[in-house]
Formats: sequence, C-alpha cells, structure tokens
Amino acid sequence: MKLNLRTLGPIVLTLVVTAVAVVVVKHLWDYYTVAPWTRDGHIRADVVQIAPDVSGLVTKVLVKDNQRVQRGQPLFEIDRDRFALALQQAQATVAAQSATLAQARREARRSQTLSEVVSKEVVEEGLAKVQQGEAALAQAQAAVNIARLNLERTIVLSPVDGYLNDRLPRLGDYVNTGRPVLSMVDANSFHVEGYFEETKLHGIHIGNPVEIRIMGESGVLHGHVQSIAAGIEDRDRSNGSNLLPNVNPTFNWVRLAQRIPVRIVLDNPPADLRLVAGRTATVSVREPAGKDKLAASGQAAATHGAVQ
Repeated sequence: MKLNLRTLGPIVLTLVVTAVAVVVVKHLWDYYTVAPWTRDGHIRADVVQIAPDVSGLVTKVLVKDNQRVQRGQPLFEIDRDRFALALQQAQATVAAQSATLAQARREARRSQTLSEVVSKEVVEEGLAKVQQGEAALAQAQAAVNIARLNLERTIVLSPVDGYLNDRLPRLGDYVNTGRPVLSMVDANSFHVEGYFEETKLHGIHIGNPVEIRIMGESGVLHGHVQSIAAGIEDRDRSNGSNLLPNVNPTFNWVRLAQRIPVRIVLDNPPADLRLVAGRTATVSVREPAGKDKLAASGQAAATHGAVQ
C-alpha cells in the first residue's frame, strides 16, 4: 500500500499541475483572443479651429500659449481703430440719408398741398422720392449695424472652455476672414477611443462598463461604452475614373482582423488628472452586472432600433 501511494503521488501531482496549467492557459488564451480588451486606445477630444470674422492686423494678444481659457474670454484683437472709423462713416451716411428723406417729405407735402396748381406727375415724383429716401435710409442703417458688428468681431472670443495650442498669432500678423489662425482643445469633450479587433465585438455593447489604464498613470479610470463605429474604410477598394468599383486583384493569405473604433465616455475622472489628447491607454470592457446589465441591454436595443 505504501508502495502504491509512493507511486501514485507523483502521478497525481503531475495531473494536478497539468490541469492547473490547462486552466491557466485557457484563461490566458480567452483573455488575449476573445475578451474585449485592447492596448490600442487613445484619449481624444474635439479640436476647435478659431478663425476671425474680419480681416486686419493683430494689435493685441490677450492670452499665452497652452493657456486654459473660458468660453467668451477674449483671445486677441484686430485693428479696432479702422473698424471704428468705418462705423462713424456709416453713421454719417445715416445722418445724410435722414436729411435727404426729410427734404423729400417736405417737398412731397408741398406738392400735395398745391395739387390743384402742379401736375399729377410732379406729385407722384415727390412720393417716389420719399420712398427712395426711406429705402436709402434703411440701407444706411443696415450698413451701421454691419459696421457695429464688424467692430465687435475685432475682439476674437473663445467659443468653448478649453486649452489653447502653442501657435498663437503674434502682434503685427495679418489675419484673413475665415482662415483659422489657432486651435484649441475643448475641455468638455475628452473621451477615449479604443480600436478593438472585429473578433471581439461580440462582447462589446453600448453601456458596458470599461476600465481604462493610461500609460504613465498608476490608477484605473472608469467609463462606459457610448457608441460603436458603423463603418471603416475599405483599403482594398476604390472608385475608378468612371465611378466604378476598383477592387484590388491580389488577396493576402494572412488575414488580420480589422480594428473597429469604440467611443468610451469617462465617468468622473479625477480632478488632478491632466487629460491630454493623444495619450495612449489600455481599454478593457467588462460585463455589467444585475440591473446595470439590463439597463445596458435596453440601451443597446434602443440604439439598434434607432439605427434601423
């Protein structure tokens, strides 16, 4: 009996170790090939390009490179003196048109009073001059409003809360209408984009909780899946000169899984964490539990129905 135990001991130990190894290998295999996680994740944010609405020389720069600014905060000014003179000129035109209209009305009233003496054509001509004067005055008043708006637009304001880049306009630069001169990152738009292999999409649903590990940071951030991309570019197909499909005739025997972008919303990130668009992150999608799972399933079904 002792001999049998001595013989069976190593065999049992070997079987146990083998079983544990099989379980561990299977777990690792499922984790690396099936579980929805990826190291190809990045922090993203909306980049707002700021373009002036008027052209001119930059006379004041009111902010610094990489500065955080608030919505409505002045960034720089454009040659206000020239636009102030344009406003004065438009106001003078209004005054002149007002005087011309007043004269036309007096002449029209005089012609109507003397209608028995003057011809009908003279009376009608006087009324036409009044109408022309009223139209000219309205046009001059519109020009004043435009000049006032242009003067207001010489102060370029921040459209959102965010961070400026390090390419601000400098004093003396000439900026053109509609041409971007700087960009800023919207501070309220930070999110994570994970690029998951298509073989792992079955485990990703809208509303699923997500764990995010940013490279260089020790903590774990939490979020949830907001949306899944509905399409990616087909690099093996393009349109020919006649707008007909131009399909690549060669076929790669080694087929790599395509990566699909998944947008992830951060849930209450720490206030002391500096989010920088472009940073690398590892993203792991988890299965919701209990009521959260039912809510996520309902949200995913509603989104799918809306798409259909």
